[in-house]
Amino acid sequence: MVKRRRRFKQTTSLAQRLTQEASRLRERAKSLSPGPEQAQLWRKVRQAETALRIDAWLALPQEAAPGEVMPFIQGSQQASHGKRRKSPRSTSHDGNDVQSR
Repeated sequence: MVKRRRRFKQTTSLAQRLTQEASRLRERAKSLSPGPEQAQLWRKVRQAETALRIDAWLALPQEAAPGEVMPFIQGSQQASHGKRRKSPRSTSHDGNDVQSR
């Protein structure tokens, strides 16, 4: 006997479901005190946001580069997650500062 797959017709888009899930997880993480459960929820929020970016990237025309995908997160939300930008300057092996290109 062959087992048939149960098919389910989605009523909302993947982007909408990911956005809702990220919002739900973000609110739950904010209500918890710092600890492993909160850290796990923030990780899931980042995963949902990454999935949103990938989905948007795949929807772009084929010749578009990933850097052209508009971010789905406001700058203030990114800063609240402790994300840092790389410094435009780097240090060489001998300790002298070298301007990056």
